[in-house]
Amino acid sequence: MLLAYLIIVSVTVFYLDSYTNHGQRISVPNMIGKNVNDVKSTLEELGLQYEVLDSIYDPSKPSGTIIDQDPDPTMFSQVYVKESRIIRFRVSKKSRLVEMPSLVDKSQRFAESILENRGLKCIIQFKETNEANGAVLEQRYKGKSVREGARIPIGSTIVLIVGKNGQGEPVDIPNLYGLTIFEAKDRLATLGSFGFLPVCEGCLTYEDSLASRIESQSPEYIEGIQIPAGSTITVYATKNFTGDGQNP
Repeated sequence: MLLAYLIIVSVTVFYLDSYTNHGQRISVPNMIGKNVNDVKSTLEELGLQYEVLDSIYDPSKPSGTIIDQDPDPTMFSQVYVKESRIIRFRVSKKSRLVEMPSLVDKSQRFAESILENRGLKCIIQFKETNEANGAVLEQRYKGKSVREGARIPIGSTIVLIVGKNGQGEPVDIPNLYGLTIFEAKDRLATLGSFGFLPVCEGCLTYEDSLASRIESQSPEYIEGIQIPAGSTITVYATKNFTGDGQNP
C-alpha cells in the first residue's frame, strides 16, 4: 500500500509539473512601440499568445502601435511567464468617432457650425427647390445618406444638400447715383452678382452716353435693404444731370 501511495503521488506530481510547466521561465519581450501586426512571429517563437484589449485614440502614432502591454516586459518588471501565456495589448488608433447630428431642416450656416464643433468638414451642394431655401435637405457621408447618431471618424467630410429657390442669397443694393453708365457697369462687374440695364434719356450718340450720369435706379438704393443675388438693376441716366437729389 505504501508503495502504491508513493507511485500515485509521484505520478501526480510529475503530471502537475508537466501540465503547469513547472520551473519554466520565459522572458516577456518589450513590444511597446511596435505595430501589433508585426509581433505575431516573435511571440509564437517564444510559445506565447496575444490579444488586443482596446484601441486608444492617439493621432501622433501610426494606427496599431502598441502603447501598453500586460504583463509588462521582464526587463522592467522582472516577471517571467510560462508557455501559452496570453500577452494583452492596448494599441493606438488615429481616428476618433463622433455621432452624426441631425442637420435636416437646419439652416446652412447653423449646420456648418455644428459640424465644425464636432471636428467634421463639409461640402455644400445646392439643389433647386421651391421650399426650404437655404435649409439642409439631406446629409451624406461617402456618397450615402447618413442618419442621426451614426458614429463616424473625426475629420470626415459630410456633404450637405442645401435647398435653393433660384433667387440666390440676398445682397445689399449698390448705390449707383451720380455715376456714369460705364462707371456703374464697372462697379456691378466687381460685385459679380447683378444684371445691368441702362436707360439714357436723350442719349443719341456714344459721347452722350459717356457724359450722362445716373439720377435714379430700380430697385431704389435704401441703406440696409437687400435683394436676391443675380437681380437686374435698371439705371436711368440723363445728360442734364444736376446732382440735386440722392447723394452717392
